Amino acid sequence: MECIVSNIVRQKPAASNLNFILDISNRYPLLLLLVASILWIFTYTNLSDFSSAIVSILPLDQEGHLADALHFLIFEAPKVLMLLTGVVMVMGMINSWFTPERTRAMLAKKHEGVGNIMAASLGIVTPFCSCSAVPLFIGFVQAGVPLGVTFSFLIAAPMVNEVALTLLFALLGWKVALLYLLLGLSIAIVAGWVIGKLNMEKYLEDWVQDMGKVDPNFKPEMLSFSDRLKAGFHSVQEIVGRVWLYVVVGVAIGAGIHGYVPQDFMVSLMGKDSPWWSVPAAILIGVPMYSNAAGIIPIVEALLAKGAALGTVLAFMMSVIALSFPEMVILRKVLKLPLIAVFITVVASGILLVGLIFNAVL
Repeated sequence: MECIVSNIVRQKPAASNLNFILDISNRYPLLLLLVASILWIFTYTNLSDFSSAIVSILPLDQEGHLADALHFLIFEAPKVLMLLTGVVMVMGMINSWFTPERTRAMLAKKHEGVGNIMAASLGIVTPFCSCSAVPLFIGFVQAGVPLGVTFSFLIAAPMVNEVALTLLFALLGWKVALLYLLLGLSIAIVAGWVIGKLNMEKYLEDWVQDMGKVDPNFKPEMLSFSDRLKAGFHSVQEIVGRVWLYVVVGVAIGAGIHGYVPQDFMVSLMGKDSPWWSVPAAILIGVPMYSNAAGIIPIVEALLAKGAALGTVLAFMMSVIALSFPEMVILRKVLKLPLIAVFITVVASGILLVGLIFNAVL
């Protein structure tokens, strides 16, 4: 008996818990999914009461700026993280059908136009981040995917993905989410089409041009429901584990804006009647930043609540996600500077046009 207890004590709790979950997912995948869903719904629906209770017991002025900011932080941080976990879990299971190899096979030999639309649409449901830009780009080129079609995918995947759309829907409503979807797809499709028409293949790095072509044909792997559930857990571990800090930092910045930035100041800087240069300024501010949809959306929510114009805020968000400086550094491994310059110019022009039009119309 003492030996058994000693062995249990020596086990690593994290590894033991993970193995237990994986064992349950093998034996009772539907039961595990049902229990996890019930716990998620119960916790999510009680977040507001929990955050209010935490702030109420703190020794501070309940009507002051600090209390307002803390309530925003304590409520929004777990809310966004829970939404992110739920969405990534579901999409991880769905993405077990849309692997990079299958996506590459579907886009191979597609011409500009239809290919751009298809590539941008696939970007919504395909897992992608800046760190995978180079291998994904190389795989597309080797499979014969046209350059413009490849860029439509590379623009849409990080900018108009399931995480961004779900968080926008949950935090800002379906109208903003739908608007962002249509604008993001339009920019990805048009920008990719323009780059394709410019025939800039010669501005790929020489070693990329010299690579041999590969067979794009793809044989789908048959997976069980348990395997797809494991894929969902793996996506949560990979994606949420990578971006949770950005989420917390983004919510903390949003809390500061929410609690301390005067509304009149924000309206004068980014409101509908702000100077014409507010949209290009928002884009220039967004490009050097390195974040993702999960980290930037809480800031967007706080800016809109303070009276910032929707067009200006969307332009800022799109520039952070689609034109981040670190991603340009990564793409420099496979693209020559003229092609990177064209890529930035075309995408930035589309984002600028979107911001100006919506500020003028809405």
